[in-house]
Amino acid sequence: MPLNIPGLIVPFQLLFYPRLALPAVVVKDIRQLDWAALKAAGYRGAVFDKDNCLTIPHNDTLVPQLQDAWSDCLHTFGPGNVLIVSNSAGTHLDPGGIQAESVSYHLRVPVLTHRSLKPAYTCITSIRTYFASLASPIRDGELIVVGDRIFTDIIMANRMALKSSKAPLSVAEAKTTTSNSRQEALIPTNEKEPDVASRGPLAIWTTGVWQKESMAMRWCEQKLVDRVRVWTNSDPSVYYGRRFVKREVVEEMPVAKRPWYWPPPMGNEKA
Repeated sequence: MPLNIPGLIVPFQLLFYPRLALPAVVVKDIRQLDWAALKAAGYRGAVFDKDNCLTIPHNDTLVPQLQDAWSDCLHTFGPGNVLIVSNSAGTHLDPGGIQAESVSYHLRVPVLTHRSLKPAYTCITSIRTYFASLASPIRDGELIVVGDRIFTDIIMANRMALKSSKAPLSVAEAKTTTSNSRQEALIPTNEKEPDVASRGPLAIWTTGVWQKESMAMRWCEQKLVDRVRVWTNSDPSVYYGRRFVKREVVEEMPVAKRPWYWPPPMGNEKA
C-alpha cells in the first residue's frame, strides 16, 4: 500500500474539526441503501470507492452479491452521474490508466483520473471539476460519497461539506436559518439534520468487508468514530439512517481469504 501523505495529516485536522470523522449514514454494504429515497431527497450524483466497497481488493469486477443494488443505483442516478474515485485505479499508481479503463468497463461508470490520493483537497477539486462539467452540473450538496474507510472516503466527503458550509448564505437562506434556529434548539442533537452534511455531500460509510484488509486500522477507525460521537454528543447517522437505510435484512457477506501469495502474481487483475 503506497504512503498516503494527505491521509497522514488527517489526525491533526481532527483536533480542530472532530466531526469530520462522523459518517452521515452507516450501512453494511450498498444493498441497504434506499436509492429512491436518496433521489427524492435531492441527491443526483454519487462518488464511490472501489476496493471492499464495490469490488474485492485487487480485482476490477463488481462483487456478485451487489449486482442488483448497483444496477438500481445506476438506474436512479444515471451512469454519467456516478463516479469511481479510487486510491489505486486512476492514480499515478496506475501507469497509462490501464486499470482505470478496466474498472470503468466492468462497473459501467467513469473512473476519476487524479494525481493526489484521497482525502487530498486537490482530489476534491478534481471531483468537483468532473461534476461541474456535466450537461446538468451537480453541486456538492447533491452528491453522496460512499466508501469503507473513515480516513479517506468519509473525511474527504466531510471536507467538501466543511468547505461548502463556509460559503456565504444567500439572503433567503440567511432568513430561513434565523427563523429556524429557535425551533432547532429544541430538537435533540441526534434528531437534527447536521449542518455540515446538509450543505455538502452525504458521507456514507460501508462497514462490511469482502476481503479482510487493514483490519487493525479499521478497528481504530471504528473506535475513533465511537469516541467522537460521545465527545461531541452527536451522531448524524441516527437522523439519516431512518431516511435512507432499508430495513430489510441483507444476506451475510462472504469474506474472501487473502491468498498466501501477496500481491497477486503478474497477469492477475489488481486494484
